[in-house]
Amino acid sequence: CQDGECQGLKLITKCSFSFLTGDITQKGYEKKRSKLIGAYLPQPPAANGAAAVRCRLQHSEGPTRRMLRSANIGVCDIREAAARDRAASTAGPRPLFYFRFGVDQALPQERRTPVTPSSSSRYHRRRSSGSRDERYRSDVHTEAVQAALAKHKERKMAVPMPSKRRSLVVQTSMDAYTPPDTSSGSEDEGSVQGDSQGTPTSSQGSINMEHWISQAIHGSTTSTTSSSSTQSGGSGAAHRLADVMAQTHIENHSAPPDVTTYTSEHSIQVERPQGSTSSRTAPKYGNAELMETGDGVPVSSRVSAKIQQLVNTLKRPKRPPLREFFVDDFEELLEVQQPDPNQPKPEGAQMLAMRGEQLGVVTNWPPSLEAALQRWGTISPKAPCLTTMDTNGKPLYILTYGKLWTRSMKVAYNILHKLGTKQEPMVRPGDRVALVFPNNDPAAFMVAFYGCLLAEVVPVPIEVPLTRKVKNEFFFALLLKPILKVMTSHCNGQTPSLKKPLHLSWPKLLWFVTESKHLSKPPRDWFPHIKDANNDTAYIEYKTCKDGSVLGVTVTRIALLTHCQALTQACGYTEAETIVNVLDFKKDVGLWHGILTVSIKGLRQEVICPCASSPEALTVAIRRPTDDSNQPPGRGVLSMHGLTYGVIRVDSEEKLSVLTVQDVGLVMPGAIMCAVKPDGIPQLCRTDEIGELCVCAIATGTSYYGLSGMTKNTFEVFPMTSSGAPISEYPFIRTGLLGFIGPGGLVFVVGKMDGLMVVSGRRHNADDIVATALAVEPMKFVYRGRIAVFSVTVLHDERIVIVAEQRPDSTEEDSFQWMSRVLQAIDSIHQVGVYCLALVPANTLPKTPLGGIHLSETKQLFLEGALHPCNVLMCPHTCVTNLPKPRQKQPEIGPASVMVGNLVSGKRIAQASGRDLGQIEDNDQARKFLFLSEVLQWRAQTTPDHVLYTLLNCRGTIANSLTCVQLHKRAEKIAVMLMERGHLQDGDHVALVYPPGIDLIAAFYGCLYAGCVPITVRPPHPQNIATTLPTVKMIVEVSRSACLMTTQLICKLLRSREAAAAVDVRTWPPILDTDDLPKKRPAQIYKPSNPDTLAYLDFSVSTTGMLAGVKMSHAATSAFCRSIKLQCELYPSREVAICLDPYCGLGFVLWCLCSVYSGHQSILIPPSELETNPALWLLAVSQYKVRDTFCSYSVMELCTKGLGSQTESLKARGLDLSRVRTCVVVAEERPRIALTQSFSKLFKDLGLHPRAVSTSFGCRVNLAICLQGTSGPDPTTVYVDMRALRHDRVRLVERGSPHSLPLMESGKILPGVRIIIANPETKGPLGDSHLGEIWVHSAHNASGYFTIYGDESLQSDHFNSRLSFGDTQTIWARTGYLGFLRRTELTDANGERHDALYVVGALDEAMELRGMRYHPIDIETSVIRAHKSVTECAVFTWTNLLVVVVELDGSEQEALDLVPLVTNVVLEEHYLIVGVVVVVDIGVIPINSRGEKQRMHLRDGFLADQLDPIYVAYNM
Repeated sequence: CQDGECQGLKLITKCSFSFLTGDITQKGYEKKRSKLIGAYLPQPPAANGAAAVRCRLQHSEGPTRRMLRSANIGVCDIREAAARDRAASTAGPRPLFYFRFGVDQALPQERRTPVTPSSSSRYHRRRSSGSRDERYRSDVHTEAVQAALAKHKERKMAVPMPSKRRSLVVQTSMDAYTPPDTSSGSEDEGSVQGDSQGTPTSSQGSINMEHWISQAIHGSTTSTTSSSSTQSGGSGAAHRLADVMAQTHIENHSAPPDVTTYTSEHSIQVERPQGSTSSRTAPKYGNAELMETGDGVPVSSRVSAKIQQLVNTLKRPKRPPLREFFVDDFEELLEVQQPDPNQPKPEGAQMLAMRGEQLGVVTNWPPSLEAALQRWGTISPKAPCLTTMDTNGKPLYILTYGKLWTRSMKVAYNILHKLGTKQEPMVRPGDRVALVFPNNDPAAFMVAFYGCLLAEVVPVPIEVPLTRKVKNEFFFALLLKPILKVMTSHCNGQTPSLKKPLHLSWPKLLWFVTESKHLSKPPRDWFPHIKDANNDTAYIEYKTCKDGSVLGVTVTRIALLTHCQALTQACGYTEAETIVNVLDFKKDVGLWHGILTVSIKGLRQEVICPCASSPEALTVAIRRPTDDSNQPPGRGVLSMHGLTYGVIRVDSEEKLSVLTVQDVGLVMPGAIMCAVKPDGIPQLCRTDEIGELCVCAIATGTSYYGLSGMTKNTFEVFPMTSSGAPISEYPFIRTGLLGFIGPGGLVFVVGKMDGLMVVSGRRHNADDIVATALAVEPMKFVYRGRIAVFSVTVLHDERIVIVAEQRPDSTEEDSFQWMSRVLQAIDSIHQVGVYCLALVPANTLPKTPLGGIHLSETKQLFLEGALHPCNVLMCPHTCVTNLPKPRQKQPEIGPASVMVGNLVSGKRIAQASGRDLGQIEDNDQARKFLFLSEVLQWRAQTTPDHVLYTLLNCRGTIANSLTCVQLHKRAEKIAVMLMERGHLQDGDHVALVYPPGIDLIAAFYGCLYAGCVPITVRPPHPQNIATTLPTVKMIVEVSRSACLMTTQLICKLLRSREAAAAVDVRTWPPILDTDDLPKKRPAQIYKPSNPDTLAYLDFSVSTTGMLAGVKMSHAATSAFCRSIKLQCELYPSREVAICLDPYCGLGFVLWCLCSVYSGHQSILIPPSELETNPALWLLAVSQYKVRDTFCSYSVMELCTKGLGSQTESLKARGLDLSRVRTCVVVAEERPRIALTQSFSKLFKDLGLHPRAVSTSFGCRVNLAICLQGTSGPDPTTVYVDMRALRHDRVRLVERGSPHSLPLMESGKILPGVRIIIANPETKGPLGDSHLGEIWVHSAHNASGYFTIYGDESLQSDHFNSRLSFGDTQTIWARTGYLGFLRRTELTDANGERHDALYVVGALDEAMELRGMRYHPIDIETSVIRAHKSVTECAVFTWTNLLVVVVELDGSEQEALDLVPLVTNVVLEEHYLIVGVVVVVDIGVIPINSRGEKQRMHLRDGFLADQLDPIYVAYNM
């Protein structure tokens, strides 16, 4: 203000929520405010009625109602805002904040008077709370939200709160607060009162959890955890919720936060103001979070109780119900949102384009902006042009017009003459020059900008990056080559000095400093060439798009000049007047008014000029200062529901879901405006329809720099009438603003195209949702302006995500309560579900260069799983309404229709068999013996010194070996021991508890020699006796073992004190120690009377957690060995390396039986040794030049992970795998194709042939059905449609097609094995390539289950089933696995077409969800791909909820990032909603020796609270 003769201040403001992001304390705020306003306020003694200019900030940004009336918001602190720049996202759309100028009597500074209310005084309710948070609140909107929340009080709804590990809870800065000590009297309130089992007593009523949840929903101010305490007065039904909030504010700010201890030893009470004197018990985090079982865990926090709550919550009917429609055979149709028949439709006439006033022609207008600068610089050089203020409002620097003119000339001269040489100037007219200036130096920026204009180069103002991570805006500027950086030397203040490291990623640049001392003076006779304004580019302004990409909008010189003229005319700027600019002077409104329109104007009271602008169209509309201060601005109360359909419907203010908007003035002088439909062809809207505003004027941008296609779509739009005729021959420009032109030509803006989210066909504006969220309990839990709303596309629809910064002092319960209420408020007011609500720690969201939230970067972090929230609430159940209809099972049908239905004419029945054992001629000497014990005796006589077994230790050296005769003699001694010391009869069962090795083999044959039935049992793990010993005990008991044989070491372990703590050691059967054997031979070796008698029992725990023992007869055992011998071509001269656990299935048979039958040498490598030396197995294979080797998936995984980076060093050590012919993975599951392929690729360089790696398949009823073997075609891979598989169908697709799943053949069918695919329900045979249960018929089928309970009859059909039609005579065993047979083009060794068996998964493990069959492995594969930190995953169902457990390899802070990603990927790929996401440490998911996940054990552990999860999220 010059010489204090100012008429006042004129403020053009255009701010968004980020206007006041950084929060300061109440005291700090008051201090700063008094300093800033002190100059304008008379001191209290001199209160002589002098007028004080009070500037009041009006918040009109509520989504339900935007008012110019909520008078108690607070005083706007302009310079603080300028200094810390809250105008980051320069929200051109609607006026978000209003400044109102009133003349009040002088008052003490502490008190704030409301502006005198007009007729609508009922909205001016004052709050009793003195909290500073009131500055920002829109009362009206808050009341609307509270009323909406009050409606939810009736609907009791329990939402389980997520469980966090303690270390994660403490992450928020709670330890900073030390609550006062408590009296001893309050001790038991904190702990759960109840009996010793921890169940709540009747006095406590319902489960604690439910009680606290009902409070969370109903907005009570207490955070009690037990129902015995009374609620505070605020939660009575009669009270308004607003009162509650006032109370909570008092509570929150007058006493330290009630951050109680995490354990239940004592509760803490904080003194409170009168009115909320409820006894308040300690929120009991501790045990529940640590998931301890036993005493002290409130029943409520048990997982099962929480899941039950979740199920109850989800039983409530969802809004938009799923519509009925038929599902096509294969496709699961996603539901297409049908238009609502009652939705509002536009009914008005077609709108007309609105023309602004004529642009006045003044005779002495300068012909260009440079000419204007020359005029003012020479006519009035002493007039101040720009004053820079510091944060305290003191003038730092005054730039006069004279100085601006001379310095700009100096810059122009240096650009043109001092860069490069005379013959080769470096910068030519039209070249782009980036301006890099700190935000606290507008004067230097102004000089450089005009210097560029005078030199006819194109200035590109860009931001100095805030961090070392260079932002997109920089790179945008760097693309504009040839380029020159112009920059001041003092980059102090808020910008980091740009030292070397930051520039390493930049192209080679010339740095040019504009400070006068670094520039040479131009000669006296030198003047820049000043042309009239033309169509050359004047400057380029960048804009950041919704997706984070950066575009440059080019503005021509004529547009620049016309824009300045239009602004001067619209705002009535004249000479010698002052404009206060608190916006970014480098772009947008701040640049246009503060730097370019360098002419000035005066002020009357009640002046506020909201304006709408966009980077493309520059100023779109501005409200003119009116002469009549009583004339209210145009305002409309619009139905929010109508707006979501793009229709304008006027509503009453009493409604909750209304939006109050004010006009942003008239169309700019010299411009034409219309609104067109936001998508599709640019058709004119109707008068009652919301559209994108389009402008036709000279004063607009002309293109996106370098992007001709995008330019055409935005800057060359020809709006059409309904008949298809263009309304003008001149192109219009899309402004990116949504709005309409109201009565009297007033322009109304309701949102931005960038902030638009289209959910199920309805449009929602991000700003509206932000405002609703903030009105719930503003400022208490989240920072204003630090909240981001965006949409992510999941399952073909946009889903709303809200991310907010949480205050460090809010507790877990507070935050969760706030989140629950935000969801309800948005649901009530906008009728839309929020997909995900995340709270992040304070000050962690990415910022724009001016301090606002960088929306696109936040979204990117969210999608990448790098946001690290501290609280997450997902609501897929309410949001996702376009899932396919659940599949209905067809009614039961008879055999005849099964035949018609499944065997289409020409389809062959799906059956296949291995080679016929009877027709194979081979000189197999072992065939003449019926029993393995006889084969061993024969070998001991004929080839006594032939080595059968070699055991390697972890160093790869031979630990032990056995020849035929050594094994025979040792077995004899063990037989004597069993008969004499054990007093066993033939047929008695003996448990063999040995580590993998030679002892186990000798003990097995010793049992056969004595006529006993051996059962191999894995010994307990010495470090983990508590969990492994009970399994040993169970197998010993279930198998009815009369005696237990083991080594001396394990014998001590079984009788140790640790063992006694785990099981009752007194009930062990007699334990025989085989380290001390008798010296004599048995009188005779037992010979069974019948080959069908029992040879051994094979016990194994299935993946579903069932312990199942199967009976193997002598005949089956011999047939099994013969089948493997033929398939793998095993002879005495062969060596086979075996790295398997020898306790059950094919692993046991290969380890103990095959060498004795075939005579080959087995090199035994215990898998446990690989933990210390991962290369052991492969080095042994290479060293012994082995052709055939067998391993498990866990061994293969260990090699892949452990040796991945060591292939070069292994090659140097001479590792050579080129001799390997078959490397078979022994498994009872679908082949893990990803693992086998990565193993093959990894060791290809070491000579491993890719075709060598294959898998086998066995199950309980038949321990080996398929095994690749030596001859025959390579295993084939097919791709099937995963969606068809869910419907139990096989549909082959091309590799890489969407929803394709690769399935690898499980190996070649063994000789003597027949397979058929049958319908598991009807037992009818199925056709080729049809999915059904695999049935097997073979001489080595097991003969039945062996259990102690005598319920073999229940599973009798597992071993002797017959088809319901066709071949009804053959007896089949049912494997319990789904799969299909497919005849390939390949030929077998015997010239037949090859039939490939593809295993899909176990029926027991498959999950029935929404009427479809899902295999856990498919969902797990998707989840593991979702984020790099997920190392393992297991899924199971509980009460129809899908529970996903993920192991996290990373810091605990990453745990919550996984919740949205896991939910997204399962929705996208499997059309399933995840109910619970559990994040655990590495190694929590139990895996058996075959490398299979024990999902049922995991489920039991989860429900018994034994997993100690890092985080458990219950999706709503």
